[in-house]
Amino acid sequence: MYKIVACDLDETLLSTDRSISEGNKKAIAEAAKLGVKFVPASGRNFTSIDAQLKELGTFDAENEYVISFNGGAITENKNHRLLHFEGIPFELAEEFWRRGQNYDVCIHVYTLDNVYAYNFFQNEKDYVAGRMEVQEVFDKTLDFIRGQEIVKCLYTNTDRAYLQKIADDLKDITGDVDVSYSSNRYLEFNKLGVNKGAGLRRLAEILGVDMKDTIAIGDNFNDLAMIRAAGLGVGVANVVADMRGDCDYICERDCNHDAIAEVLHKFILDRI
Repeated sequence: MYKIVACDLDETLLSTDRSISEGNKKAIAEAAKLGVKFVPASGRNFTSIDAQLKELGTFDAENEYVISFNGGAITENKNHRLLHFEGIPFELAEEFWRRGQNYDVCIHVYTLDNVYAYNFFQNEKDYVAGRMEVQEVFDKTLDFIRGQEIVKCLYTNTDRAYLQKIADDLKDITGDVDVSYSSNRYLEFNKLGVNKGAGLRRLAEILGVDMKDTIAIGDNFNDLAMIRAAGLGVGVANVVADMRGDCDYICERDCNHDAIAEVLHKFILDRI
């Protein structure tokens, strides 16, 4: 039986109104009674998903886990205990910050405790509202966080082709960077080898679970590594078209219609 279900949040577990459906919550709770670990796997900071953990009944719970920062951190929910962390050097983050100012993007930089945004335009403010706390800054350099651990950087623009052009422009500095796309608006930069797939492997190792006994569920390209890594890789019905061929199973339901419950019933609950 599958023992770990790693699941993306936005546009996967969460409906477009940012809620977790009752059907999904019920199925997750039923799977938990069987010993299945349901693990949110997000690009966000682990502290920013406390509201979702409360909905799932795993907030501040021992032996419950979160993969965050696209795999840059793994935490046990109890006291946000950090089990694993991999970030990027300050100098590289500074380069992303500086060069990003040449483009029509909002720039985010993530530390373990905070998210800072430069050129924090209204569309992005509206998007992150209710998802995570972001501090707007106007500094041209990152001197204000020098000495802190930096997890990742990202750029925001809803034009995917424009983001791809930026990624091409930055190839001279991304040789040691894991580049991914998410939420149809983000170009993300993590340390090379840091992704949700590596995070899932690391958590499975910590818990002594074989990868064949894991499920990964997602909708966008920052979920692709874990979908490929898991024993069963699943795309919700609204998964981006270019990822469908990498999924072992495509849900009939989307993020607004209990897609997670569909997966849990089909592959775990209805097989007992």
